[in-house]
Amino acid sequence: MNTPSAPAMMANEPAVAPRPATATTTTTAAIPSGSSLTHNVFTVPLEASYQIDLWGSIRNTVAENRFAAQASAAQLANALLSTQSTLAQDYFQLRVADEQRRILETTVGDYQESLRLVRTLVKNGVDSDADIASAESTLESAMAQETDVGVARAQYEHAIAVLIGVSPSEFSIPYRRLSQTLPAIPVGMPSDLLERRPDIAAAERQVAQSNAQIGVARAAFFPTLTLSASGGYESTALNNLFSLPNRFWSIGPSLAQVLFDGGAHSAALMQAHALNDSQVATYRQTVLSAFQSVEDNLAALRILSAELAQAHNATEAARHAVELTVVLYRNGVDSYVQVITAQNSFLSARQTELQVQLRQLTASVNLINDLGGGWSVSDLGQTEAMAKHPPEPGKTPLIPAENSGPAVPNPPPMPSGEAPPDDFMKRINDTVAPSSPNGP
Repeated sequence: MNTPSAPAMMANEPAVAPRPATATTTTTAAIPSGSSLTHNVFTVPLEASYQIDLWGSIRNTVAENRFAAQASAAQLANALLSTQSTLAQDYFQLRVADEQRRILETTVGDYQESLRLVRTLVKNGVDSDADIASAESTLESAMAQETDVGVARAQYEHAIAVLIGVSPSEFSIPYRRLSQTLPAIPVGMPSDLLERRPDIAAAERQVAQSNAQIGVARAAFFPTLTLSASGGYESTALNNLFSLPNRFWSIGPSLAQVLFDGGAHSAALMQAHALNDSQVATYRQTVLSAFQSVEDNLAALRILSAELAQAHNATEAARHAVELTVVLYRNGVDSYVQVITAQNSFLSARQTELQVQLRQLTASVNLINDLGGGWSVSDLGQTEAMAKHPPEPGKTPLIPAENSGPAVPNPPPMPSGEAPPDDFMKRINDTVAPSSPNGP
């Protein structure tokens, strides 16, 4: 007589698996007369098994999966932090491009005043047409630089649109003066860095995961102990299937051990140890790199603060040099070449000062990124929840409120009265003209 039975359950998970219907077994027995006798056997089985975790194999497997999930959540947080850092840097780059355009526009205004002065002197017979050509060349060059800034600004604007999930053609940022103060840097002991940076948290969880893998590989050397139990009813008649005499049951342990594996278990254990050593080295290198990047940006901020003051002094000195050379040129002491040289030096000094400001802002963003932003290990649960249930999945990102309304042309127009050109050239003309014998 053949009796069907249910398959055994997974290890370490007690299970009860009743069958939805009775099982019928047909048995055919031969009789001397050559005919056959057929009868049915009805069975309702119930089976369960449980693997006893004597050596920690299942416990370490659960821990390994838990650490792997936490490492993935930390990596997600690190990717989000990196994207936010890139977004901040692109925004500051865009504002610097706006400020550079303002500088070039004021420079164009200065050069136009300078060209007017040269034409006046040529008209009075003091200078030659060569000075007019030089002034026009300098003016056109500055105008070309002003136009070229629009290319960089458009690229940063499009990069910001992509980072926030908006189509670049539907996104525009209006012009604004660069008046950004340095971001506030979170303070704390250096050891706090280990709890702030998601990449360090991910590396630490990977070390714990590889350590749990060692436990799983070591447990494979020992036998597995399983407790199994089965029971139910079996009868040849359906009407008395559930009677007490038709009941059957069995319970008992089973022990399984691999006697020969050809060194597979030893190799798996060695591999687990090697992976753990690799993860430990990666964790150590991640921590050292984190401390290095923090110290680099702290030093950069300290040095750039002094450099910014020096660059500002250089800009003021270059401004004064332009004023003096214009006076000397107007009085016929110096040639116009000296004026052009001083004007170019002034423009270069202003652009250098602006680049130092940009480097200072970028270093601040990098330092905040190196310190983990506002993230901490306690946020792992929130990150895991966000990975399972993204906020508003499938919803089109909204364009920031300040960008609503008609699109702003690129490069944006200068607001009236906000950034007037430096008019020291005009003031010098008005001051020197009454006392100059060569004046108009």
